[in-house]
Amino acid sequence: MKLGLKRDVGLVTAILYGIGIILGAGVYALVGEAAALAGNSLWLSFVFAAAVAAFTGLSYMELISMFPQSAAEYVYVKNAFKNKLLAFNVGWIEIFADTIAASAVSLGFAGYFHALFGVPVVITALTLIFIMSVVNFLGIKESSRLNVIFSIVEVAGLIFVVLLALYFGSFGSVNYLEMPYGVAGTLSAAALIFFAYIGFEDLANISEEVKDARRNVPKALIASVIITTVLYVLIGLAVVSLVSWQDLAASKAPLAFAVSSVLGEQGGWVMSVIALFATANTVLICLIVGSRMMYGMGRDGALPRLLSRVHRKRRTPWIAVFTTMIIAIFFVLLGNINIVASVTDLGTFYIFIFVNASAIALRYRMPKVKRMFRTPLNIGRFPLIPFFGLISSLILVSYLSMDAILIGSGLALAGVVVYLIIRKKE
Repeated sequence: MKLGLKRDVGLVTAILYGIGIILGAGVYALVGEAAALAGNSLWLSFVFAAAVAAFTGLSYMELISMFPQSAAEYVYVKNAFKNKLLAFNVGWIEIFADTIAASAVSLGFAGYFHALFGVPVVITALTLIFIMSVVNFLGIKESSRLNVIFSIVEVAGLIFVVLLALYFGSFGSVNYLEMPYGVAGTLSAAALIFFAYIGFEDLANISEEVKDARRNVPKALIASVIITTVLYVLIGLAVVSLVSWQDLAASKAPLAFAVSSVLGEQGGWVMSVIALFATANTVLICLIVGSRMMYGMGRDGALPRLLSRVHRKRRTPWIAVFTTMIIAIFFVLLGNINIVASVTDLGTFYIFIFVNASAIALRYRMPKVKRMFRTPLNIGRFPLIPFFGLISSLILVSYLSMDAILIGSGLALAGVVVYLIIRKKE
């Protein structure tokens, strides 16, 4: 009998799982980069990014309630468009989006670690990816326990920053609508900071390891987006009330810098330690989701079936786990967190475009299939929310850097080549 994945994740754990992967990346690693573009309107960039996340999140909720499987986006596109090449390419990009995200956040982790202990950034990032890959291999229960602990620490850290700003911040004297580079700068920051929301969709890819997935995964998805959006907007307001956006933009450890401005070096040190928990948590979950996508596509025959092998004792897709690790290590060696994050964002927007398109297409192709959740606001069969998600994703793509677009386009083209090679060997 072929081994399957083990269902060990409940609703509360799934919510913490979503919160953990969303919170760890953008706020702790990219808030300074975003402040350089948005200035004091940083909080508004979070709002714009949240709107895109909300539209697409509702599409995911409907699709998850129809197809609670690993390799989620691949499954949605395959059923919606009956096109194996298109489905493969979306799954291919998803694998790279998750593994590149792991690389980007490991660099964020390494930046904080370097500030604390002086260890070279690349060595730290590579070591973290290896350790988290081992945890991924050990099992979803072990990974989830670690995720719960890390998620609680990182939420506490963000609440701490907000409370500091309420006590020490200069809320009354800051113009929160100041946009040094206009609306374009704020939207560019939203496109970059969208990396901070990446993760809610990854709940779809652990559906085969969640109890009562049709009900629990959509609930966990929307809950994690709502909770993190509230925290993000508060953080966006808080940090520019503690320090100027110019100083924030110049810092490699922005939240630690903001805290140290009022509590001194000791406060910054505490915040850096919390940031280590947050970023390590995101790396772990990105590696888990990337490996589950490989596993699902391998099981379906879209990738070599070797990737679908499940370890008899650990019940994890061990070959996919360590393949994901190798890809993540490669992108760490690029060393530029801004470029790596932007490439991840591009891949994610690409996936979101097709996920939203799939939600629309399936309303017509499979109208009678049972849906535990349906997106609101419809004109006949046509769902407006997925349409808004598709359009808003396209808009944010136009604000990404040309380097990111070229690298992302190269990855998509490589996916086509790999698909043709695999089909030729069949």
